[in-house]
Amino acid sequence: MSTDSTPMTPLARYARQIRFSPLGEEGQRRLISARALLCGCGALGSTIANTLVRAGVGRLRIVDRDFVEVSNLQRQVLFDEADAAAGLPKAVAAAEKLRQINSTVVVEPIVADLDPSNIETFCHGVDIVLDGTDNFETRFLINDACVKLRLPWVYGGCVAAEGQTMTILPGETACLRCLMPECPAPGSTATCEAAGILGPIVGVIASLEAIEALKILSGNRNAVSRHLTVIDLWQNMIRQIDVHALRNEVDCLTCKRGDYPWLSGRLGNRAATLCGRNAVQLSHPGAAISLDELAVKLQGVAEINRNQFLLRAKVEGYELTIFPDARAIISGTNDIATARAVYAKYVGN
Repeated sequence: MSTDSTPMTPLARYARQIRFSPLGEEGQRRLISARALLCGCGALGSTIANTLVRAGVGRLRIVDRDFVEVSNLQRQVLFDEADAAAGLPKAVAAAEKLRQINSTVVVEPIVADLDPSNIETFCHGVDIVLDGTDNFETRFLINDACVKLRLPWVYGGCVAAEGQTMTILPGETACLRCLMPECPAPGSTATCEAAGILGPIVGVIASLEAIEALKILSGNRNAVSRHLTVIDLWQNMIRQIDVHALRNEVDCLTCKRGDYPWLSGRLGNRAATLCGRNAVQLSHPGAAISLDELAVKLQGVAEINRNQFLLRAKVEGYELTIFPDARAIISGTNDIATARAVYAKYVGN
């Protein structure tokens, strides 16, 4: 079939992409038939979604729990001031923009919080899962689900001017738990709210995630990276760590033994609405947090008050009361998804 620029030619809009010989017309047809799940549509997710839809990936399911805010616009490329003023859910606002970019792609927005009860449903019928999340608990949940379902997925994350990404091919490459046997403790990793984030690192990491997806979905699995790629744009550093042999070197409980603690609900935070208090309690069984380190991280970001038993942080109309066992009470909302988002934003995982 011709791939010229004639408007009536279905593949015409992808002509420049098709001319890239490793992809070609066959690869493009595979993309058009492909289905992807994007978990999170903030900074990374909006850039990934934009790239995949422009590339012609046939169906994109977007799951996100959050709403557009003005502070998102510095780095979240699909949104504008009108979306923020309207308080639109990110999945919905993204879908509206994406349909205008490429009306031939089916975009399915889902406003929800990923959890053990729904992730397998969201994974149903897709060919790949992409990480646009902002916390490791959700990433470990994605890893459990994808390893169990034998679904390729691409991990990515960034903060400040640094980011990293790794592609997981279940049964073939190391999974996230091979790389990190335990989820980082709450408060032990930097957050965008405390450390900041620059837009360029979002674009770089999201682009790396997107190209890995295009390789897999176009039938070019042999071109997939077998490295953990770490990039610091401020320090002008690019580092690649070979993880090709890692799966054979570690006795991973997930991809070797079929243990899925995040998917089963044995691990991960517990949430409960506190009756009559407009507050939600989040629990992390077996976890611990340094209130001293958290106070330093949040200095200048939130109004902090603490004693030896707890730390209170007032920010954006919420009050977070955090205990040494990583338990937290989020006052100012009775919505569990909102409470989780606030906790991830200011505390971490």
